[in-house]
Amino acid sequence: MSPRLALTSLALALVSLSLSLVAAPPPNFIFILGDDLGTPPVGIYGNSYYQTPNLDRLGREGIRFSDAYSACPVCSPTRAAFMTGQYPARTRITDFIPGGAFPNARLQEPQWQKYLPLSARTLAEELADRGYATALFGKWHLARAYRGDESIPEGPDRQGFAETFITHKPAKSDDPEKDAHGVEAITTRALDFLGRHRQRPFFLYLAHNSIHSPIMAPRTLVEKHRARAGSDRPGNNPVIAAMMEVLDLSIGRVLARLDELGLRENTLVIFTGDNGGLLGDASQSPWRGGKAQLHEGGIRVPLLMRWPGVIAPGRLSAAPVSTVDFFPTLLELSGRPAGPSLTVDGISLAAHLRGGPEPARDAVFWHYPHYHSAGDGGPAGAVRAGDWKLVEYYEHSLAGTGRAPELFNLRTDPAETQNLAASDPARVRALLEKLATFRARTGAQMPSVNPTYDPSRPARRKGPDNG
Repeated sequence: MSPRLALTSLALALVSLSLSLVAAPPPNFIFILGDDLGTPPVGIYGNSYYQTPNLDRLGREGIRFSDAYSACPVCSPTRAAFMTGQYPARTRITDFIPGGAFPNARLQEPQWQKYLPLSARTLAEELADRGYATALFGKWHLARAYRGDESIPEGPDRQGFAETFITHKPAKSDDPEKDAHGVEAITTRALDFLGRHRQRPFFLYLAHNSIHSPIMAPRTLVEKHRARAGSDRPGNNPVIAAMMEVLDLSIGRVLARLDELGLRENTLVIFTGDNGGLLGDASQSPWRGGKAQLHEGGIRVPLLMRWPGVIAPGRLSAAPVSTVDFFPTLLELSGRPAGPSLTVDGISLAAHLRGGPEPARDAVFWHYPHYHSAGDGGPAGAVRAGDWKLVEYYEHSLAGTGRAPELFNLRTDPAETQNLAASDPARVRALLEKLATFRARTGAQMPSVNPTYDPSRPARRKGPDNG
């Protein structure tokens, strides 16, 4: 081949490659969030009592993360972290909205942010600017009120979502035979949305209320699971098993709709939870603790991601990841990473999803300066750096009472049964310093010593608990 012909062939090949790259459509995103849903009720994570064939298939056909974390052990802060890519310490949305009241506790809670302000730049706004159709169906819980007129000013329709349908957890008096948690209502709208937006990229956020208390499900399903072996074990709740069956069937219908519309290959489907499960409903075994606690049972969540042709099937990743990582990941995958004007605490997982190594990460952090009716130990912070995790209790740090810091090696003791703080004080000091640096960097608000504390008075004032 002559040099001129070779150069011509090379030029044509480069033009062809460029055209193919330009023509490649950006991926669609479906983000499915379970409420109060840690790893135990998802079958692929090892508990055979809970039957979730569609979620299990999602994990087998994509990647399962074993060490995925919610940004907070309660609801609203994790949802704000997903929307902004920022830790709750930075957004100052550090408790569920509107939060509980503990006026007689040892510490006074800080004056935290009780809604996501419209000035916050959300993932939905970023993707809408990139040409995505956007929708949220389900729970928002980022306005200053959970229901009613005061929930409107900071609603999702003003935060980048073109289509919205808001649902709430049921009342205890609701009929479990009538879609009490709104799974059917969310799913119906999701299927319709997919059919109407098959010709353009979309971001569909399905924020389910399942399996948040009050737990309830159709009677025949509950009885079916109550009759199964293992239903009497502390970690197995037949009502939750029934709720997971309903939720799993919903996810199966969404996946089937993608197949029907020819959207399977270009859609990244993500399933995760906003925090761990409530201990009052079921043990979070094999983890210690549960919702509103910074032990693994309160923050370890499922994370399944499928994108055929990009994510190799059957992968298992032990990378420690957090809710804050979705913001930079989805923006990078959309074709334009987060701009320099945005403050983002998360790290992009895009290269890792494509087969690259675990992303370099110094640590994952938590800041929960609040009391909670389901909590244990009071306001606290935590850090995981490599295999090591430290939990700092602010009553001890600020008032010299309560629990001293706890240190665990999650590689050898994932259930956090052995506190190694006394045998490794140097590591405790280093991790406490890392936590303090994190709080300073993010402008975290701390509780303060309560000058009117009276141990003879109840710490909590009764009120709503929608976390």
